[in-house]
Amino acid sequence: MDATPSPTHRTVALIGGAGSGKTTLAESLLLRAGAIQRRGTIEQGTTVCDHDPEEIARQTTLTISLAVVPWNLPDGTESAITLIDTPGHPDFIGGVDTALAVADVAAVVVSAVDGVTAGTRAVWAAAQAAGVPCIVIVTQEDRARADFRGVLGQLRATFGDHLWPLELPLGEEQDFHSVADVLGEHALVYDDTGHHHEEPIPPAVQSEEHELHVSVTEEIVSHDDAQLEAYLEGTEPSSAELERGFAHEVASGEAVPVLLCSGLNGTGVDRIADLLCSLSPASRDHDSRIVLGGADGDGGTDVRVAPNPEGETVVHVFRTVADPFVGQVAMLKVLSGTLRPSDRLRNATTGVEERIPALFRLRGAQHLPTDALRTGDVGAVAKLVGSPSGSVLWTRPHGAARPAPLPRRQPVYAVSLTPATQSDDAKLSTSIARLLAEDPTLELDRTGGETILRGLGEAHLAVAVERLARVLGVTVTTGPAPVAYRETIARPAQAEGKVKKQSGGHGQFAVVQLRVGPLPAGGGFEFVDAVVGGAVPRSYISAVEKGARDALAAGGPHGHPVVDVRVELYDGKAHSVDSSEMAFRTAASLGVKAALAEAGSIVLEPVSIVTITVPAALQGPILTDLSSRRAHVNATEAADGGAMRIVASVPEAELGRYVLELRSLTGGQAELTITPDRYERAPSTIKAPGTG
Repeated sequence: MDATPSPTHRTVALIGGAGSGKTTLAESLLLRAGAIQRRGTIEQGTTVCDHDPEEIARQTTLTISLAVVPWNLPDGTESAITLIDTPGHPDFIGGVDTALAVADVAAVVVSAVDGVTAGTRAVWAAAQAAGVPCIVIVTQEDRARADFRGVLGQLRATFGDHLWPLELPLGEEQDFHSVADVLGEHALVYDDTGHHHEEPIPPAVQSEEHELHVSVTEEIVSHDDAQLEAYLEGTEPSSAELERGFAHEVASGEAVPVLLCSGLNGTGVDRIADLLCSLSPASRDHDSRIVLGGADGDGGTDVRVAPNPEGETVVHVFRTVADPFVGQVAMLKVLSGTLRPSDRLRNATTGVEERIPALFRLRGAQHLPTDALRTGDVGAVAKLVGSPSGSVLWTRPHGAARPAPLPRRQPVYAVSLTPATQSDDAKLSTSIARLLAEDPTLELDRTGGETILRGLGEAHLAVAVERLARVLGVTVTTGPAPVAYRETIARPAQAEGKVKKQSGGHGQFAVVQLRVGPLPAGGGFEFVDAVVGGAVPRSYISAVEKGARDALAAGGPHGHPVVDVRVELYDGKAHSVDSSEMAFRTAASLGVKAALAEAGSIVLEPVSIVTITVPAALQGPILTDLSSRRAHVNATEAADGGAMRIVASVPEAELGRYVLELRSLTGGQAELTITPDRYERAPSTIKAPGTG
């Protein structure tokens, strides 16, 4: 059985832009800890964390992956780190949110070559919104054009001068084999095995290193009166004392350490593990947050769950994954108490009673059995029947609770799904429901008989469709999502609807006289019963309304559903024997269709509110592009960090691939939200269903 992590266990979310080196760093940490014997590579598809076929094919991380890393600190203290490798692609930012929901610290990974990118800014914002302490790790120091000092300048300019380098590279690119320890003021020189020995700081960087040491020391002691007094009296804090002081600042967010390494040659990797353990808050050092009460994600009261190993068992199910071999795997974090196999818990979110089967930790695709998960531990369990992502399990027999809500990531891209076979069609709804339970950034929309899958981008939906086939056995073809055009009647009209079938036996008879006219935009549907004298019996009035609704839903002269219409029934005829609800329903439908044909209709197109946040230098190209999309710019305003926020109303027909074109136009530096808003009169060129 796998040993249970000690109380110094930490959960570390590796976050950063695409290509920053997160997965390679995780691989190197596992190798240096002895958890694996050989370092896998992304190119060969052999890394621990990128193990799904979709990830291997694309050579990039697409979902979160857990990897437990045992680690012994230099003083002999046994510790453990659970790494959560996260995607860097913007389509999969939901995975970053999920990881941050259970992380004790966020390790923001930045390439020494690429520096601060749009992806870096996005994950930094996510960590700040989640309230998770950050540690910055500059990787790829061994690569050509690596520039730690240049990247440090970018980091401080972008995120603030509370970022403090605790290391300096002694040589870069192919010469990167040594690191200067700023707190300890000595050099760590590495061999080919990733181990190091200490040497004096080289004379060429002594002045720079010492000046930085003084600045960092003064920053640390300034937060501790006793330490500051001793320092002013000439007593220099030890390296261990400085680390302890700095750890308090990291936990509070007052300071962010900047570390460096090479995931490929191993230089600095053991130092990364040491500092993650010594500077990060441990899992048992802080409360967790859940929401009591409320329904369907609304309302409720925020409460803090103290990390009490002897307290009641409270478990956060933060991610579920459909596995083709073992069924559904639930990743979970124990917020309080101890979780053991055969425990019976109640899902406070869904109300389902669960019996806990065998527990295990994850190291990529590998399952490591364990006898228990204790407070602060992260692990997994298979085959829970009623505990989707975003559930709370506890020992209480009653009450409702759920985890703190994740950020709302609005869909900005959509495709239509067509099942390949009748068998696929039969399984589609259930299978998509399982996908949505795994990934809350996916949404399903059924419009006009179409099945529409919405998400954060083209890659997001492509991977979802591939998983639908590989894991759930449902094959679909995709196409552009249709634009949900509507129609409204052009002017008031009167019409008669008549059903008359009396050729012997029981017949069908109904006559309705209708006035049909437009309502103001957004008026929906209004039905008015203005019949006097019983011309239409009361028992058939509801059938007339249903028939009118049938006609409007079936589509107007241009084939689109009709909205914003008032239908008034003012007269009609009935037969004592041959009239029926079906006859009046049919007559009403015919009458409404006749009125629409006589008056004509106006095609309406959906319009969305688009909000784009970009660097100020890109505002001009964005506005020019929007003007080509029939957009109306509502506002331009300054945003944080020298960015501009543009708010515009844009027809949905112009937004089909906008997120992809916007990323291309801005080099991925834009943030985009699309919110459906209203319908407006469409250009006269739009006539037939699905065109435009």
